[in-house]
Amino acid sequence: MGTHGSLTKAGKVRSLTPKIDPMPHPPTNPKKRNRINYKKRILLNRPPGQFRPGRR
Repeated sequence: MGTHGSLTKAGKVRSLTPKIDPMPHPPTNPKKRNRINYKKRILLNRPPGQFRPGRR
């Protein structure tokens, strides 16, 4: 049984990739954010957290 790549190179790719600064996002308006949360939680009845296929 083989491996996907050699173990001598494990963990070296992340240190070699150049660092890219994240794009600045404008802060969301609290009224708009609360409305979006209301629609998700109350109207669509979605569970909290990220979606997992076996969850619903």
